[in-house]
Formats: sequence, structure tokens, C-alpha cells
Amino acid sequence: MKRHIKRSEHVAAVNLLLRRQRVVLLIGARQVGKTTLAHDVLSERKGKTTFLDLEDPRDLAKLTEPMMFLEPRRGLVVIDEVQNKPGLFPVLRVLADRPRTPARFLLLGSASPDLLRQGSETLAGRIAFYSLPGFDLEEIGLEGLKKLWLRGGFPLSFLARSHAESAAWRRDFIRTFLERDLPQLGITIPSSTLRRFWTMLAHYHGQIWNGAEFGRAFGISHTSVRRYLDLLSNTFVIRQLQPWQENVKKRQVKSPKVYISDSGILHTLLDLDSMRALEGHPKIGASWEGFALEVVVRTLKARADQCFFWATHGGAELDLLIVKGNKRLGFEFKRTETPKASPSMKIALEDLNLERLEVVHAGKETFPLGRAIRAIAMQELLNALKP
Repeated sequence: MKRHIKRSEHVAAVNLLLRRQRVVLLIGARQVGKTTLAHDVLSERKGKTTFLDLEDPRDLAKLTEPMMFLEPRRGLVVIDEVQNKPGLFPVLRVLADRPRTPARFLLLGSASPDLLRQGSETLAGRIAFYSLPGFDLEEIGLEGLKKLWLRGGFPLSFLARSHAESAAWRRDFIRTFLERDLPQLGITIPSSTLRRFWTMLAHYHGQIWNGAEFGRAFGISHTSVRRYLDLLSNTFVIRQLQPWQENVKKRQVKSPKVYISDSGILHTLLDLDSMRALEGHPKIGASWEGFALEVVVRTLKARADQCFFWATHGGAELDLLIVKGNKRLGFEFKRTETPKASPSMKIALEDLNLERLEVVHAGKETFPLGRAIRAIAMQELLNALKP
């Protein structure tokens, strides 16, 4: 069993950004592998390098006077857990503006609105952002498809020696995330409240957000529960899929769909620790839809602002719409081995002016379902979607 998978594509992407910009901020969920990736980037560098972990009191002490310590540095300087040193961005701005830029800075941090705002405002024109996700299907290969679905893409969960060890890691992750990580980002909402909210979201995985219903369940306003939702989205554990609004004479849904970003975390929140337990659970279809959706988005390298769903109050809908320039691609996800073209698909194809509509299914064959509609087997998805 491999205990480390080198993420070459992400290493190459970060290196490219470091050549273009003086500061790169690598963001992502806690434990998604940012530090490991940074060490892989460092291993390929020639010349001087510096690594600082700001969760280590010794490294944090070195930045008591950050200008004095950082100004002499040359080569690549990596600063992990940068959110633990408020006020570092103005210093980095001065250092990034030095002639001939003797150092480049790779910053690592779990996303928070303050962290992103400080970076954008203070280092405008000098900083690039790179969001690191968990493992995807292309990285681990088709032979690991079922394991990736069950365990999710967090490296330590996927690479665990057994399903039981993986499940234990995910339970610990959820507890630590709520009790330690969020308070460190300045979040004061009780961990028990957020745990209950996150678990409730797991039962609504793949459904349209209903703030009023959640508000009633918690006895608070819909604006307060929306704040909880945005908080979990900002820390990468929730995906909000926004609705697409088309100029058609139909009443369209205007609220987002909500997914637990990582299928392994979803299963832990639902108390599903094995494939047998998952296969007997009523949310298996929704789990498979969310997992397949993530595979498509990652394979096509679509940004969050290029991904939507579409639904009308008359019943027509599309699970995923990816818009890249003038190109529109539609996707439906069906956990069946015998998918069929439905009237809803044909309406979406016409009303949204789709280039094509792909029906991702759980069978073993890929075949046409009609004009511009194709059924793609999940196991053939990577090859089928390549240009």
C-alpha cells in the first residue's frame, strides 16, 4: 500500500504560478495535503529554500520581527499555516516589490474570508491563489474507484490500511475541524451546533437549499443558518452548486443545491463505515451523484464559477451545467445500468442550447441515447471526457 501519492499535476501548476507571481497562496481544506504538496515543490527546487510552520512555536517566534527574518531570504520561502500570523501580508508586499525579486513566497492556509481578503487587497497584482482538492480519480486510477467513493479524497483517509482505520480518521477529522480548526479561524459558533448542522446537511446532500426549513429546525432565522452554510463552504467542506438562470418562459429555481464536498466525510456524517452499509442506505443514490459530479468537475478542470445546475418549477432539470465561454455541457447522473433519455433531458438540451448532454451511469458500456445525448459508463468517464 502506497503511503504517499505524488501529485505531479498540482506540483507543476504551483511551480508555474511561482514563475508568474511573486507570492502564491495555496488554500484548501485542513488535512487535504497542502504541506505534503509544498514539500514536493521544495524537493524539485534548486538553490536556497526556507520552510516555516507557524503551528510550531519555534518557527512562529522567528517571525516576531518578520521583516528582519524574511528580508535576507533567497530562493523559495514556504510559510505554512499563514493564518496564524495576522499582519504578515503587508511585510510580504514590501518584500515582493524588491528589485529582481530574490525570493518567491509560497503561503499555505486553510481558507477563511479574512485570509483571502487580506491577500487580495494587500498583495493585489502580486499574488496568485491555488485551491488544492483531495485525491481525484485520475490520480488514483480506475482500480481505486470504489475505495475513493467510500473513503473520499482526503489523503490519510484514502491511504489508510483498512476501512476501519479510514473511518476512524474521518471521525477524528470532523471532531478536530469543529473543535479546534474553526475556532482558530475566529469562528465562535458552538461546535455542537455546527456538528448538528453539518449532519443535517448530509441528509439533504444533493437537494436544493431550503433556509426556512433549516431555520425552523434550529429555531433561528434563515439568514443565520445561511451564515453556517457559507462558513462551511468557505472552508471547503461544502459545495454550493449555484442555479443557472436562462431566458426562457419558465419559472426557474433560484436557490443553490448543496453537497458535502467529500464523499468519505458524507458517509461518516451518515454513520456509514463500509460499502455494505452504504449499499443498504437510502442516500446511496445521492452519494453516487455527488461523487460522480466531483469526478466530472475535476476531469474537465472546471472552476466553481463555471458549474451550475438548472431546474424549473415545472419539473425540467439538469444535474450539472458546465459553461466555458460559449461552450455548454450538460450532465445527468443515474445510478443505474440501463439509463434512458427522458423528456426532461430533451427539454434541457433545447432550452439551454447544450453542445451535448452526457448521462453518467453505473453500467459498463458507453452508447448514444439520441441526438447529442450519450450514456457514459462511470468507469470510462476519464477517457470519454478527454478532448
